[in-house]
Amino acid sequence: MLNYPPMLRVLFVCIHNSARSQMAEAFLNKLAEGRASAESAGIEPGRLNPIVVEAMREAGIDISRNPTKSVASMLGRPWDLVVTVCDEASAERCPVFPGKVRREHWGFPDPSAFTGTPEEKLEMTRSVRDEIRERIERFVKSLA
Repeated sequence: MLNYPPMLRVLFVCIHNSARSQMAEAFLNKLAEGRASAESAGIEPGRLNPIVVEAMREAGIDISRNPTKSVASMLGRPWDLVVTVCDEASAERCPVFPGKVRREHWGFPDPSAFTGTPEEKLEMTRSVRDEIRERIERFVKSLA
């Protein structure tokens, strides 16, 4: 078990801050019960994925008003943990954060790359959402 501060500051990073990092941020803020505070950002911020918004709404979390943010805007802020949730090659493009920052990679499929009907895309996005939630639940247990 790792030794984290009482209120862990976590930044989730993906490519566009439109899907995976937004879901991870929302789940950690909901499930951490005051033990962690999360934000998210993208290497190249895009637009919030509407299918992800719907999948999160089904899970009881409304992210529809969340802005997409640039990882560059997060530099210089105090983070305890930076987690990349994109593929490993993209994660290598994430800037180095100064100071004593732990960095982890939790790769998940990219909902923006899914093909098929809207319902098929939603079903695949639900699967990613559930993977992210399970990973966050395990992480929160490790904070206890």
